Amino acid sequence: MRSVLRCHLSYSSRYTLAMKKNIWRAVIEVGFIVFLFYSNLLMGEFERSGMGRTKGIAWAIRDIFTMANFEIAMVAALIGYLLFEFLRKLF
Repeated sequence: MRSVLRCHLSYSSRYTLAMKKNIWRAVIEVGFIVFLFYSNLLMGEFERSGMGRTKGIAWAIRDIFTMANFEIAMVAALIGYLLFEFLRKLF
């Protein structure tokens, strides 16, 4: 009985560890995609047509960190993560 319980606990703890690892991996990958989205928006504020050159970096940061941009970033990041996971499993 003890060996069965020990084996079950071992499997359970390995499964929990794998789940935590997968969750952290997803959080890191989604976070990286969001970072790329915001860095692209910030760079856009300083191009020829952007107002960042005249109004400064503080204005540009306030201008890009809006709820609408955050929602777009999260949706795009989740779609990107799911697409890459699909392709990772396919190949």
